[in-house]
Amino acid sequence: MRREGNKVVPGQRNAARRPGADRAADTTAARPARPVPSAEARLRYWFDTTLTRGIPALCGWLALGCLALVVPVSALLAWTDQRAPATLGSRIAAVWRSTGQTMRLGGEVGPPLRVVLSVLLALIALLYVSTLVSLITTGLTDRLMALDRGRAAILERGHTVVLGWSEQIPTVVSELVAARTDRRRVIAVLADRDKAAMEEDLATTARATGRARVLCRTGRPTDPAVLARVSPATADCVLVLPRDDPRDDAETVKTLLSLSAALGEDRRVRVVAAVRDGRHLTAARLAGGPRATVLDVDDISARLVVDCARQPGLSVVHQELLDFAGHEFHTLRDPALPGLTFEEAAGACPESVAVGIAHADGTVTLNPPLPARFLEGDSLLVIARDEHSTRLSDLPVTHDPRALAHPRVPAPAPAERVLLLGWNRRAPRIVDQLSRRTPPGSTLDVVAGPRAATAAAVRSAAEALAPRMPVRHHPGDPALRSTTDALDPTGYDVVIVLGADPRPGRGEPDDRTLVTLLNLRAREEESGRRVPVVTEMTDDRNRLIAPRSAGADFVVSGRLIGLLMTQISQNPHLTAVFEELLSPAGNTLHLRPAAHYVTTGRTTSFAAVAASAARRGECAIGYRSATAPGHGMRINPPKAHVRYWHARDQVVLIAPGD
Repeated sequence: MRREGNKVVPGQRNAARRPGADRAADTTAARPARPVPSAEARLRYWFDTTLTRGIPALCGWLALGCLALVVPVSALLAWTDQRAPATLGSRIAAVWRSTGQTMRLGGEVGPPLRVVLSVLLALIALLYVSTLVSLITTGLTDRLMALDRGRAAILERGHTVVLGWSEQIPTVVSELVAARTDRRRVIAVLADRDKAAMEEDLATTARATGRARVLCRTGRPTDPAVLARVSPATADCVLVLPRDDPRDDAETVKTLLSLSAALGEDRRVRVVAAVRDGRHLTAARLAGGPRATVLDVDDISARLVVDCARQPGLSVVHQELLDFAGHEFHTLRDPALPGLTFEEAAGACPESVAVGIAHADGTVTLNPPLPARFLEGDSLLVIARDEHSTRLSDLPVTHDPRALAHPRVPAPAPAERVLLLGWNRRAPRIVDQLSRRTPPGSTLDVVAGPRAATAAAVRSAAEALAPRMPVRHHPGDPALRSTTDALDPTGYDVVIVLGADPRPGRGEPDDRTLVTLLNLRAREEESGRRVPVVTEMTDDRNRLIAPRSAGADFVVSGRLIGLLMTQISQNPHLTAVFEELLSPAGNTLHLRPAAHYVTTGRTTSFAAVAASAARRGECAIGYRSATAPGHGMRINPPKAHVRYWHARDQVVLIAPGD
């Protein structure tokens, strides 16, 4: 440093510092200091590193930890014991004995060789005992894990087996639980899913099990060896659920083949299955064998939709007859039946409705002629609350013959205008059924997307039905208000709403269906006119939130198919019953004005309605009140039930088709 006047000036040596040195000094000053690990962090890292060396390190740390606790406590006991020897060696020996006894190391004192041998024997005994405990624990753990994985065999008899997992599983399990039986029911579910996940899903979606036990097993139902886990050969019935995708019907056929191989030649077990695509129906029935009932899901869904379109309100009747919580079909065996006529047997059922004869050969005659007689082995087919509520009575319920209405000549039905909103794989079947069951001159307007495949399908259906019913295609999105308003849906006799087929990457079909229903509801409120709307849905939960109006019907095909499969599994006669009820020919369900059967504007019993229907060759099974809240439907009222009959009331019937 040098002084210039009152200033201190740096020397030349500092002034001549290299520029690079300045940059280095600046960089060093700007670089943050590296964090130095704390002693605790280094100690924890070292401890974690030793643990990675395997079982020896774990055993070593366990031994050190035990000694660190046992030795000080043993020393404290030895030094505080009034009877302990005073010498240091004796006290050390007492500490050793206490430590050895605590850690099962012998604890012998004396010459070194004796101490070493005692420790060796103690280690051998410890190794043997620990190995034995480990083997027992491992065996129990493996067994519990096998049970938890759902691979243990079920050794039951008379149980119900459900194969597969689909949208029907909550309905099927809930209905099997609700079915009223005299014994505790066991339900075995086999599906290619995790056992814990299946149990959790069933606990969330199915009803409380009550007196039933639900056992889940994991595995592919297409493998005969895996099928043995649910003991199908000793089961009372087996249900093979349809897959959610129609392209997987081949897997259902393979499951039926595996089931046939597992059951062997002596097939006494009832089998109920379903396929979504009718093209696989023949193969499935051949695979299932003669005792198997295979349902066509799409065909049944189409029939249900058309039934409700032709007669609004029938969806409630279907639900009541298929749900075990209501009144359903049962067969009554009674030694007094042989020799009786159907009219006499029907009159002897005050608390149920007689609807047919179940013959000994397995066939069923629905709505037989009144003079038809019961033969030996025949049963009475009734609609009742349960199988125990029907007893033949010696005192038939009387009625006032003056209340019976005179038969009327039915007037020819006028032509109808039908609007179909949406298109899916079941739409061609629905259109074909409509053309066969609507009055001559009826027309059909179809609103569906402009996709080439959809347009071609609608055009093909129109060409096939040209002689019977004109079909017009209006390209557009049914979920848009402008599309539906352009056709004025309130000017139609009935509107059918179909959801699109489920596709990967797209939303739930019911979402757009709900939007379409809201648009229809808004149009009805603006115009002040109501139109019967039949809606097909895939999820029953969406039915609860859907906008509804008077005359609205909801067909939840997945739920109804599950109900139908469960009913048939419990009563094999019902296969022929529902086949006829859902067919255009034969005896079907009807809703007809009460004024056709009894004099309205007065009170009379339901026995009078039943008698009036019987003399026309029909079976009255209930009524629909026009003034009651809700849907007003009541199935199987007691014959002695007396009520006031309004002009707008309807009678629910099983009668010959249109």
